[in-house]
Amino acid sequence: MESILRQVDERHEELLELLKTFISFETPAPPARNTKEAQLYVASLLEELGFEIDMWDVYPNDPNVVGILKGSDSNNYNSLIINGHMDVAEVSEDEQWETDPFTPIVRDGVVIGRGAADMKGGLAGAIFAIKLLREAGVELPGDLIFQSVIGEEVGEAGTLQCCKRGSTADFAVVVDTSDLHIQGQGGVITGWITVKSSQTYHDATRRNMIHAGGNLVAASAIEKMVKIIEGLQELERHWAVTKSYPGFPPGANTINPAVIEGGRHAAFIADECRLWVTVHFYPNETYDQVSKEVEDHILKVAEGDIWLRDNLPTFTWGGASMIEDRGEIFPSLEIDPTHAGVKLLAKSHHHVTGKEAIVDVSPTVTDGGWLADAGIPTAIYGPGDLLNAHSVNEQVSIEQLVEYTKTLMKFICEWTNNQE
Repeated sequence: MESILRQVDERHEELLELLKTFISFETPAPPARNTKEAQLYVASLLEELGFEIDMWDVYPNDPNVVGILKGSDSNNYNSLIINGHMDVAEVSEDEQWETDPFTPIVRDGVVIGRGAADMKGGLAGAIFAIKLLREAGVELPGDLIFQSVIGEEVGEAGTLQCCKRGSTADFAVVVDTSDLHIQGQGGVITGWITVKSSQTYHDATRRNMIHAGGNLVAASAIEKMVKIIEGLQELERHWAVTKSYPGFPPGANTINPAVIEGGRHAAFIADECRLWVTVHFYPNETYDQVSKEVEDHILKVAEGDIWLRDNLPTFTWGGASMIEDRGEIFPSLEIDPTHAGVKLLAKSHHHVTGKEAIVDVSPTVTDGGWLADAGIPTAIYGPGDLLNAHSVNEQVSIEQLVEYTKTLMKFICEWTNNQE
């Protein structure tokens, strides 16, 4: 193993070339529907390494790739999923990149390009680690499953589709941006709250519905939504006081009124108003639980209003895509520091870096929650930091990329040779 680990240093230029190739595939989401060429390339690399390939379209021109390398004694040894996403954050036309975001630059100890940190560095390092193990003839008794998925940046959860297709293992590592911390995460769910009147009125009737003697029991849906927003703020403050989770700053469980849509024309009283909210919750909570808490509180707020009690708000939660249906879910992931997989990953990290592994929580979200939601013990561990993710001139440290590749190589070998 020490000899193979040294090869990462000796052949790190090959690793960088692989990462540069990945970056050169233009896969921003949005607009999405652009990963097929890159995913075909991943499939070809895995196939050369002996993996059986399962590739299918989640959306047109956006396929998932799952490679399966059967172990020599699958029934008795641990299986492992390595998971990462091929899509990258969008690039706006007015961003001041040093060069084209998809023409990578290597200099001063970093690789610069869209996706370098989030998270093509993680994908490249994982494949290179497996390549060196295979070239050295290292036997893996347990199954190794490699998932290169689409849609993470826009909530399309290619990982969820892998789970629905039956992809599972004894442990999973999501090689997303974590600065080499071993992490769990909170969760996110978006939702739409709708206030709607059963009647539509001309704006000339407004005097009748707001002044004495008007005799018209009616209301503007936009104005009533103000009460809903105030109710959300009350609940958000209550959560900040009553809930906490180690590693998160107080009040990280937020309710953001992100988008509001309402009314049809200046000559009408607004008969409908829709509010798009984003709810962040802690690793020990579920999206079903927190969405129910929001509903229960807002319905009580509505029951205290003379008009809303007869025109109760309705709720629509989640969604399969921020592009297709303007909604998403990222389940939470509560990491277990005592799990054999987490302990071995931390041990591998210490062996390579000489530093104790930091086990904590990510301030953002990944597809790891879907693996955990499917009952697979999961940890996030990857190169790159969140200051670079989605940033202009996004970059990843070459030194960190090499350390990550070595750590993952050692972990893959030892975990799939483990019978715990």
